[in-house]
Amino acid sequence: MLDLKLVQKTPELVREALQRRGSALNIDDFLALDGRRRAALTEVETLKSERNKASAEVAKLKRAGGDASERLVELGVIAERIKGLDQEAAQLSQEVQDWLLAIPNIPHASVPAGKDENDNPVVAVWGEKPSFVFQPLEHWDLGVKLGGLDFERAAKLSGARFAVYWDWAARLERALAAFMLDVHCIEHGYIEVAPPVIVTRETLIGTGQLPKFEAELFKLEGREHFLTPTAEVSLTNLHRDEVLAEEQLSLAYVAHTPCFRSEAGSYGKDTRGLIRQHQFNKVELVRFAHPERSYEDLEQLLGHAETILRKLGFHYRVVALCTGDMGFGSAKTYDLEVWLPGQDKYREISSCSNCGDFQARRANIRFKPREGKKTEYVHTLNGSGLAVGRTLVALIENCQQQDGSIQIPEVLRPYLRGRERIASKA
Repeated sequence: MLDLKLVQKTPELVREALQRRGSALNIDDFLALDGRRRAALTEVETLKSERNKASAEVAKLKRAGGDASERLVELGVIAERIKGLDQEAAQLSQEVQDWLLAIPNIPHASVPAGKDENDNPVVAVWGEKPSFVFQPLEHWDLGVKLGGLDFERAAKLSGARFAVYWDWAARLERALAAFMLDVHCIEHGYIEVAPPVIVTRETLIGTGQLPKFEAELFKLEGREHFLTPTAEVSLTNLHRDEVLAEEQLSLAYVAHTPCFRSEAGSYGKDTRGLIRQHQFNKVELVRFAHPERSYEDLEQLLGHAETILRKLGFHYRVVALCTGDMGFGSAKTYDLEVWLPGQDKYREISSCSNCGDFQARRANIRFKPREGKKTEYVHTLNGSGLAVGRTLVALIENCQQQDGSIQIPEVLRPYLRGRERIASKA
């Protein structure tokens, strides 16, 4: 959420940010609404002052034995007007709050301009595309052929966009998650957390998924609770309504959780395989940073996610999201796109974002500076470290062999009792 004073004092800055993002929101509508709210509040205060003055006059008249009936009538009129204005001001204040919750974050000055993903510049590339002497298969074909992935039985159980993992696939995904957690905790210093995956509406408002993206969520019937679309929601809200000490920053948390997304806007996209599922597992990284160092933290967070891909030996590229492709709450985002030879394309496997104080304002997460200055909002960052299902996809497609088997990367073998290969059943 943006600072109300920032919007009031620098509307042109906000107008430009909305234009850069391609948002349809009109800042002039907001300013008019806020103007009505402030006018109502000003009139209420004026009338309350008049009421206090009239009440004093009535008391004085009564003490003197005079007739206060006329002033009492005036007091009744003022009281009714105050009551109406209080209701009007409350309604206008709620509308202002709703507007602020709907305004996306202001892009950082370094974010490239653009309309959509086609305008995202590639800023780094690691490794080279693997070469094959055979036509590599897509993961959904090879995974099914080797008996690890089962989409038909998943559809019988739950419908489209679900998968059953059998035998080696289930153990391999578990190994990937354990490997990621060990790297982030032991090498990168993150604190592992096992948070709830059912959260309240207030929790989702805190990170910006609500009210804007309710259609993308799974809601529990008859309750104001939802399944989390990402552990970012739970981890960021751990410190909601708290004041941290400056020396605590940066705080770094990691969690491995199931994630649930309705994919309401993805009809017809990635209907095959594991890329776009209603339920998937993800290792999520969240950081609480000092405002002066948060963009350094973003580069560090990005590097931590890259480490996983490098250790696995997968070719990938880093793209900087342009203003038209950024997430609602992000001030700056990098995407990691891993190469999938079976699909012959790059696919997103991690998105690393600095949200600035956007989420911290919504969730009221502050810190107390050492020098005794007034509290400030922290900056929050998040990124996949990595999406486990998509990493399994990358492994299947990049590590497939000519004989139809899959070679297991060396870094994962200790998690699989030394197993080196997933062999064909033939």
